[in-house]
Amino acid sequence: MNDVSMGVPRGTFTAIMGPSGSGKSTFLHCSAGLDKPTKGRVILGDMPLASLNEEQLTEIRRERVGFVFQAYNLLDSLTVADNVGLPFRLAGAPVPADRVRTELAGVGLADMGERYPGQLSGGQRQRVAIARALITGPDVIFADEPTGALDTRTGKQVLQLLRGIVDRTGQTVVMVTHDPVAASHADSVTFLADGRLAGELTGPTPEKVADRMTRLGEW
Repeated sequence: MNDVSMGVPRGTFTAIMGPSGSGKSTFLHCSAGLDKPTKGRVILGDMPLASLNEEQLTEIRRERVGFVFQAYNLLDSLTVADNVGLPFRLAGAPVPADRVRTELAGVGLADMGERYPGQLSGGQRQRVAIARALITGPDVIFADEPTGALDTRTGKQVLQLLRGIVDRTGQTVVMVTHDPVAASHADSVTFLADGRLAGELTGPTPEKVADRMTRLGEW
């Protein structure tokens, strides 16, 4: 990344796009406190992440940030309900069973709590991952190619769920994607190329996003 300066407004859905090697994953990892930038600063809400030690960063990631990945990152040995409550167990805190049930109902899996990830479809597993990301009431949810392993219909359901989270709760979603259709669910799309900002698009449609992607070299 090189001279990247941008802000993500609270309560919005932002998509990050760019070709392979453009810096999308680096941007996401630095924004989420998974990696530290070699220079510059990252501020989450009112918290400058660069000033925190690893223990403090772990606490921030556990309480104020939610993660949704393409590979789901569920533990096959735990039930769906236990996977959703895992952030509390890792923090050494009691798991709020009512909240787990509420989050599962919110993603359409109210009756799946006692099943195991291996008994679910890909779309259902991704919904479990979203419920786990929401369980602590984070400031922002970072989604890295959340529909990359899903078929078109299931991917659309997951995107509608992410869109609904922003619209209903006012939480913030930042999503890395290569798919113009996925990006069209966002409020705006930020483009990266060669580690630099390469423009922004508000009110995205699949056609507008695809056209901009073909013209990134002009930036």
